[in-house]
Amino acid sequence: MAQLFFKYGAMNSGKSIDILKVAHNYEEQGKPVQLFTSGVDTRAGRGIIASRIGLKRQVTPVMEDTDIFAEVQAVDHPLYCVLIDEAQFLTKAHVLQLTKIVDELGIPVMAFGLKNDFKNELFEGSKYLLIYADKIEEMKTICWFCKHKAIMNLRVHDGKPVYQGEQVQIGGNESYYPVCRHHYFHPAPLERGKN
Repeated sequence: MAQLFFKYGAMNSGKSIDILKVAHNYEEQGKPVQLFTSGVDTRAGRGIIASRIGLKRQVTPVMEDTDIFAEVQAVDHPLYCVLIDEAQFLTKAHVLQLTKIVDELGIPVMAFGLKNDFKNELFEGSKYLLIYADKIEEMKTICWFCKHKAIMNLRVHDGKPVYQGEQVQIGGNESYYPVCRHHYFHPAPLERGKN
């Protein structure tokens, strides 16, 4: 039975590499998949899933007006899985479209993304995936500053922590550190591995 999966983790937890690995595993067995990523994240270019270790792939970008259900339904061959990267940027409508893909088309959907933003507020996509997903799994990584599990994302600018601002600011290691709760509230000194 098809299910909706939400795999979340802090920055640097391997979400993009994992989605590319899952796609490869299906396709290596001759089982077609369809991949999407948020059109908001343009770090590697719009519609590109790119991992920090250098793997990347052109996929379908999800814009605010994209109907993911219609996109999947229009495919003229069987799909074995639908994979979504940067799922935190989905809207509630997008998440409900994912539930229709699972429930009406019988295709499993795996969504990968952040759970919380740099202010520890839920993203819209994450909020509704937490509500509607059949299975939720945390992808783990370690704190930028210590050996504990990272559960938060610390935004930084010019070496200083940032706790206010717009929810969406696209960036990688130059803008965000995965951190444990302690180092979210006590990040100084902002030098990797000092604590």
